[in-house]
Formats: sequence, C-alpha cells, structure tokens
Amino acid sequence: MSSKKNVLEGVVISNKMQKTVVVIVNRRIKHSVYKKIVQKRTKFYVHDEENICMIGDLVKIFECRPLSKLKSWKLLQIVKKSSNNIV
Repeated sequence: MSSKKNVLEGVVISNKMQKTVVVIVNRRIKHSVYKKIVQKRTKFYVHDEENICMIGDLVKIFECRPLSKLKSWKLLQIVKKSSNNIV
C-alpha cells in the first residue's frame, strides 16, 4: 500500500454481502455560510477478503482501484472489535 492512498476510519454497519462490508465514516466540518460545526457521514463499500468484519467493528480502510461498480476501498485493519458480536 502506498503512503499517498487515502486512509479513513469508520464503523461497519452491514456485513450481509460476500467479501463486502458497508462502512460509515463520520466527519465534522464547518458550514461555509453559518460557520457552525456540522456532522456529515458517508457510506463506503469496502472489500473484506476473509469476511472477518462484524457489525459495529471500528475499521481502517484505504482507497484502491475500482473493484466493482460501488467498491473502491479495501480493509486495512480492524481497530476495535465490537463487543456485542459473540461467536
């Protein structure tokens, strides 16, 4: 992985697809007109080769070449496993 790739941190909200998880990334920005801090969130479809992510996990993802119509991100690491997922 190159150091110029974009790396984000987010929470897994869905793992119902094979080798794909949906990660939501929250960010705080200042509104351009009202100067108030607002929260925005974006959903990313992330490639998870081993299907190891569970709902609620905190993960790091990085940008890669397009893998499908929606997937352009890969799983870098799981930062924190969710406590409510008991296997």
